[in-house]
Amino acid sequence: MKLTKKAEEMTVRELARYVDQAVLQPEFTPEEIRKYVQEGIDFGCATVCINPAALEMVSEMTKDTETGICVVCDFPFGQSTTESKAKQAEEYCSKYEIEDLDIVANYGRLRAGDYGYVTADIKAVVDVCHKYGTKVKVIIETDALNEEQIKAGTRCAAAAGADFIKSATGFYTGGERVGATVEVVKAMMEAGEGKIKVKGSGGIRTREHFLELIDIGIDRMGVSYRSLPVVLGCSGQD
Repeated sequence: MKLTKKAEEMTVRELARYVDQAVLQPEFTPEEIRKYVQEGIDFGCATVCINPAALEMVSEMTKDTETGICVVCDFPFGQSTTESKAKQAEEYCSKYEIEDLDIVANYGRLRAGDYGYVTADIKAVVDVCHKYGTKVKVIIETDALNEEQIKAGTRCAAAAGADFIKSATGFYTGGERVGATVEVVKAMMEAGEGKIKVKGSGGIRTREHFLELIDIGIDRMGVSYRSLPVVLGCSGQD
């Protein structure tokens, strides 16, 4: 994103426009979902990122606000068939007003170098979402990938017509979780060549990290309900 001023000079409201407030814990009760979604709305986040089961509830909450809905699809493993992914996207986008849909790429196929499959898998979802004016973010689970695989995944997402490349789900179980480090974000930016926006997610817990990513030109960030007040400078507690 082209900057007009440094992140530290931005207001809380301006900073919140970089954020997809993540409310994705599967154990959350409806009451907890409402609580944290409302926090995202009150801060003025770009979207609240939710599981599909919460769509009906959250659609009512976000109506007539400046905060949109980001729904995850085939989350967090990305292992459904391409047809199933496309059908899920069709169901969500045809029934609800959805700003963004975050789909998980088949990153096992990406690790194997099967880029044709990965691109076609993403494109099937992009084609559905774009019919409804919904933007698509592609999660490639960067903690499972090396730098070249991260760049290849970014190129696949761009070739498929996706709107954003995104680093992590926050639910990776196969090894260390570091998420959106500066190095990972820069690798996605470099490979994207300005053809696709970049969303960092995973590990964004401090204000310093959050501001640094804005200053290097990131477009959006996924921030957990715990860390949101911290990165926005509204709380001394994580």
